[in-house]
Amino acid sequence: MTVQRFTPEGLMQPAPYHHVAVGTGTHQVHVSGQIARTADATPVAPGDLAGQVAQVLRNTATGLAGAGATFDDVVRLTFYVTAWSPEKIGDFMAGVEEVAAEIGLPTPLPPASLIGVEYLFEPDVLVELEATAVLD
Repeated sequence: MTVQRFTPEGLMQPAPYHHVAVGTGTHQVHVSGQIARTADATPVAPGDLAGQVAQVLRNTATGLAGAGATFDDVVRLTFYVTAWSPEKIGDFMAGVEEVAAEIGLPTPLPPASLIGVEYLFEPDVLVELEATAVLD
């Protein structure tokens, strides 16, 4: 296994993600920021944070697969969410849960950051996701 994830004693627990990932492979995979669009650029789930989170995770899974990777190989996820507020965590996690089994998303998640931003690619884009993975 090229990636080991864990949460050392002394860091916040429980959390929906591991705090640390150690990648020991020789190839890095960087998936650019994915948004809620289909391959032909059609917007998915306008105005629906949960639906957009599910789609960006699907798109990220597709990007990883294109490089021969899965979410098991991921060492880092970075989510950018527009107009973030703590009240949105339920919708955000609903999107994660909606697609987790479908795309093989591990639980807890790989180390992840959720960053609130004012604006993304276009006005209807509520969330963007970047991923980094390591392969042998």
